[in-house]
Amino acid sequence: MGDVLTVLVPALVLAAALWALATALKPRDGGMSDADRYQLDLARRSQAHYAAQVQAALAARARMEAAALPSQNRQQQIQQDQHRPASPPGHPDYPHGSYPAALAPGTTLNPQLALQLQTLVRNGQKIQAIRLLRQATHSNLLTAKQYVDRL
Repeated sequence: MGDVLTVLVPALVLAAALWALATALKPRDGGMSDADRYQLDLARRSQAHYAAQVQAALAARARMEAAALPSQNRQQQIQQDQHRPASPPGHPDYPHGSYPAALAPGTTLNPQLALQLQTLVRNGQKIQAIRLLRQATHSNLLTAKQYVDRL
């Protein structure tokens, strides 16, 4: 038994020394705990998921616009053709001195457009309101200004 102990004790001491040396030379993880590593991994996965969601939403929006816009553009063109006159009263295009249908006294605009115009006027942006009204109704500057001034 003495011979076994003489061989076994130095072998155990050698194994312990090698284990201590390997542990001391083992590369460290920069002091990050498991919780920190988990949070970092979770943030990476969350960012990748968000990017995928944004791409999917943009693709869906592009498909929707491609499907909807041609018909909307055609409908707007028809409406614009119906309200084409845009010259002031007394202008050769208006022999009877009438206003464009969208700006004639007593008629109303699209409620959304009217609300947007009122908001612009209240915020002190009369020029932008006149510009928007002219684009929407194809009216001239004087008629649009008079309409905006009445708001």
